[in-house]
Amino acid sequence: MKGRDLAIDLGTSNTLVYAHGHGIVYDEPTVVALGSPKGDVLAVGRAAWELAGKTPADVVAARPLQRGVITDFDLTHQMVRLILRSIGAAGRWNKPRILVCVPSFLTPVERRAVQEAVTVAGGRSVALVDEPLAAAIGAGLPIQEPIGNMVVDVGGGTTEIAMVAMGGVVVTKAIKVGGFDMDDAIQEHLRGRHGIAIGDRAAERIKLHLGSAYPAADARALEVTGRELSSGMPKPVTVSPEEIREVLSEPIRIIVETTRDCLAESPPELSHDVLDTGLFLTGGGAMLRGLDMRMAQECEVPVHLTEQPLSTVVVGAGRLLDYLPDYGQAQVLSHRRLP
Repeated sequence: MKGRDLAIDLGTSNTLVYAHGHGIVYDEPTVVALGSPKGDVLAVGRAAWELAGKTPADVVAARPLQRGVITDFDLTHQMVRLILRSIGAAGRWNKPRILVCVPSFLTPVERRAVQEAVTVAGGRSVALVDEPLAAAIGAGLPIQEPIGNMVVDVGGGTTEIAMVAMGGVVVTKAIKVGGFDMDDAIQEHLRGRHGIAIGDRAAERIKLHLGSAYPAADARALEVTGRELSSGMPKPVTVSPEEIREVLSEPIRIIVETTRDCLAESPPELSHDVLDTGLFLTGGGAMLRGLDMRMAQECEVPVHLTEQPLSTVVVGAGRLLDYLPDYGQAQVLSHRRLP
């Protein structure tokens, strides 16, 4: 795979890599395992979770990005370097051109940090594209046409809503609310209501099994075991779907209201198009049960869940690889209309 162009969705929760001509070649959590005391990166992705969970306490798991922003430059470029090496794309003489998906709200300084981290990791040239635009392309929307296309990308740390038309983003809104906030709300609720503590991965499992944005007829209660705060011993509790739906109501309300605001602020002729074609939900958080129905009811437009919500963004970026510049200076595809 040496020398092939790559698209990378460097997300807060998961990182995906699309290789030109091969499709998705990497899809794992955005996590690194660190060894103490030097803090060396020992593993990335699922291997990092397993290493941190099965070895002594001096190995810990860390996330180098928070809400779409690089918070640790050194860890990020080491992580990307190991990812490129794992897919056979790291080579001294055959460095790939790389297109990186980034949140639309990143500042110029934060964008440069992404470019530099990927370049140091082994990219020959690095270009950026805003995630909402890549999501619209990945969803197969006719973004070059003079009609409004609305996408809602619910990620782990952020949610981005955008109106896309004529090859560019017309209106966009981004909020720092996503799947991790739902997990945090579940952990806080179980701590306060039931007196038990659970980890991040357990909270995510509860969200997947019981979480919903709209009442479901087939929902069933689930027994959850956590560490009792008063005694430190394992304690099982029964949690109902209605209970978790109430816990998730606040982050869901924020996502839905921001979507309505973006629709209201769009040009009337474009928002009218959405009344006919609907808006498109993507991202891992979009898979929350009933979120599409909740949005359809409150935004009063049809809502469609993309075929592969977790990979829509990187697939869209992969389709842009043919337009990558063939020189060293980094470019930003999201700041100009596409060919």
